[in-house]
Amino acid sequence: MAAMLAALPLAVGVAYAEDKPHQGAELKYQAGASPLAAEEMHQNINPKAPPMTKAEFERAKQIYFERCAGCHGVLRKGATGKPLTPDITLAKGTDYLKVFIAYGSPAGMPNWQTSGDLTEKEVDMMARYVQQEPPTPPEYGIKDMQSTWKEYIPVAKRPTKKMNNYNIANIFSTTLRDSGEVALIDGDTKKIINIVKTGYAVHISRMSASGRYLYVIGRDARINLIDLWMEKPDNVAEIKVGLEARSVETSKFKGYEDKYAVAGTYWPPQFVMMEGDTLKPLKIVSTRGMTVDNEYHPEPRVASIVASHYNPEFVVNAKETGKIYIVNYKDLNNLKTTTLDAAKFLHDGGFDSTGRYFLVAANASNKIAVVDTKEDKLAALVDVGKTPHPGRGANFVHPKFGPVWATSHLGDDSISMIGTDPVKHKAQAWKVVATVKGQGGGSLFIKTHPKSKNLWVDTPLNPDAKVSQSVAVYDINNLDKGFEVLPIAEWANLGEGAKRVVQPEYNKAGDEVWFSVWNAKDKTSAVVVVDDKTRKLKTVIKDPKLVTPTGKFNVNNTQHDIY
Repeated sequence: MAAMLAALPLAVGVAYAEDKPHQGAELKYQAGASPLAAEEMHQNINPKAPPMTKAEFERAKQIYFERCAGCHGVLRKGATGKPLTPDITLAKGTDYLKVFIAYGSPAGMPNWQTSGDLTEKEVDMMARYVQQEPPTPPEYGIKDMQSTWKEYIPVAKRPTKKMNNYNIANIFSTTLRDSGEVALIDGDTKKIINIVKTGYAVHISRMSASGRYLYVIGRDARINLIDLWMEKPDNVAEIKVGLEARSVETSKFKGYEDKYAVAGTYWPPQFVMMEGDTLKPLKIVSTRGMTVDNEYHPEPRVASIVASHYNPEFVVNAKETGKIYIVNYKDLNNLKTTTLDAAKFLHDGGFDSTGRYFLVAANASNKIAVVDTKEDKLAALVDVGKTPHPGRGANFVHPKFGPVWATSHLGDDSISMIGTDPVKHKAQAWKVVATVKGQGGGSLFIKTHPKSKNLWVDTPLNPDAKVSQSVAVYDINNLDKGFEVLPIAEWANLGEGAKRVVQPEYNKAGDEVWFSVWNAKDKTSAVVVVDDKTRKLKTVIKDPKLVTPTGKFNVNNTQHDIY
């Protein structure tokens, strides 16, 4: 089995779904007839593709969208994960593909069946589905967006001052992935303020420059605008900007605070500019075009977007082409865009400690691209470990090399530290100055805080349950000493389930670290709060409404790019 897995193409999935019950009893064998005889069949244009019923094809298409498209692409041409087009998958065959889907890989491909996320029948169905020709979704233009745009509370009827007693700066916007909601949790009292309806599997939460508005975007490209000044913070507007998406951001430059919002979509491959306080769509820009290798790509999905602090600009990253677009929003009618050639496939990233340099992972290229947002140019391309996935990364002062930004990796157990001070530490700038080993591959997030001496690294996609259910923590001043393992899932005391520990997030004061213990939809999940100084359990937040919690975004740290 191990040899077979090693020979399979590496593929990485970054999202999980609920456990599904067995879908009925096995069909009985009757008089030699096919068990599919009564089912309407899906007609594939390639006669070599294995048979599927129409119902199976539609269900598999939904599963692929929810779990697989984020890494392998809507058209299955690959990105973080390898391509899954029929010219590749048909040659592997159904049995071969079933093994990989069921058991996963240490490099980040989830063990879908053995973890309980998919049944044996669903694994078989997905193995057959990826051998079919990929269906092409429809386009999505301004009229489509306008038809979904809802302003629940117009700006004129919203509060003119803060109407609640919450410490807004210490609220955590917590993704409840499979219920299509976010939980707003009071960081002071550890109580849920409100459960807000959103799109499916919210990917990120972002704050307006003023700290009043919270923007969340689901994988289904639905954006919700939440007003934190309301007596009970809730939705004031929403819009659907495509069929699949990951990124939203708001204007941060002086004079443009809260004026514009921007969202990037995986499908169609484009980004849209909106009014910041209403989400009214204003302008759509396509990202289809040439890659950094001068080859045309039909699906350059928009991954991360950040707002410049130095210019009225957004930094927009196109995954498949490896192009970084610096979009000046000063005049939308005469839009000025600077295009930087980085590396494929751009994904997530964050600013250095000064807020000038944006470091973004080109994860399938095993590189970090460094963008100078003051000069609007590419400062460096840095080679790191296999498939970097930093989240926003982690900024701290290395005892030997000065200011660094760190990333962990999906594809190996390394943590890479890149020098970020080209003035006082010029010799170390934009180079990997140090590397340490973590628990294993399958890491999604790394985190620290300016007031902390700890560096936290999760490994939720590692197939070893002991690794995925715990977290590694390092002493920043003694990194070579290695890491301490904290059994976060064990502390949560949840009973059965996958219980993946994901995304360390600090509170405003920097003295607590919050972890999601991400279980299946039909099982109990929790948020575990750890004392950063003592590394001891502080509290466990449990509630039946906390369904599959994943990302957590502290208002203050998100607003001010503190990580």
